[in-house]
Amino acid sequence: MVRTVALVIHPGFQLLDAAGPTAAFELAEQYCPDSYDLALLAPGGGAVQSSAGLALSARPLEEAAFDSVIVSGGEIVRSVAAAEEIVAWLRRTRARRVASVCTGSFLLAAAGLLDGRRATTHWAHTDHFSRRYPKVKVDPDRIFIRDGDVWTSAGISAGIDLALALIEDDLGPEISRRTAHQLVVHQRRPGGQLQFSALVELGGRTGRFEQLIEWMRAHLSESLTVERLADRAAMSPRHFARAFVAETGTTPAKAVERLRLETARTALETGHAPLERIAEATGFGDAGRMRRAFVRSFGLPPQALRRAAR
Repeated sequence: MVRTVALVIHPGFQLLDAAGPTAAFELAEQYCPDSYDLALLAPGGGAVQSSAGLALSARPLEEAAFDSVIVSGGEIVRSVAAAEEIVAWLRRTRARRVASVCTGSFLLAAAGLLDGRRATTHWAHTDHFSRRYPKVKVDPDRIFIRDGDVWTSAGISAGIDLALALIEDDLGPEISRRTAHQLVVHQRRPGGQLQFSALVELGGRTGRFEQLIEWMRAHLSESLTVERLADRAAMSPRHFARAFVAETGTTPAKAVERLRLETARTALETGHAPLERIAEATGFGDAGRMRRAFVRSFGLPPQALRRAAR
């Protein structure tokens, strides 16, 4: 069964948003011939310049039925006319499923395809997206989200995770796994894996809490209450909590849990320490509490992630 996949680009598109999924589908086709027929489409067709200055040759948007439509992100405001044409095309195009990579979600939302659905996009644009499309249930901490026949993914490289998930949905986990190995990427990250806010990693929009984040990472086994963090930042607890959310987009408590989750996951996947020891070292206290946090955030227990890494 050949599935026609339309990859939609536009002036200022992010090159990897299109190239990543294209490479994944190409390899899946090699492992399972006659599975995919790829079509690169754009308003007007012809050479379409990416945000990097490189151009890809595309066909005009076609009035046809597709198995899947994937809309790339990038500088979607570079050509308002092109964006409007894609939105109009999405509203009338028939497809079994529709997906977006990065800020391509803005075009899906403009077409009304995300109304009432859960969706994600690049972490740097979630606030703007939420204000612009209040009918969409935005989750900024997911690599990709599937809500029925509509899929959305986070920034840039997450398009590869999205494509691997689509391939698994079509052809099963073995073809998806072999494709991931050929791409030399880590075995497909589950959609529930945190984007892990880069704002937190960088200490906030201005880097104001960079030193505090590093200190938190070095003291994860200790009690990291708002009061203690506020004292470390030389601020009152109330002022600190407000300032931290404004800078990073998340609360101090959630930032602490994210740091613990990522540190524990790294320890699980790269070492052989018992779960209890990892839980103690990262501040979860015990393996049971760590397991509940992993299932809630990653969709999988620690043991499953360790087996996958092996």
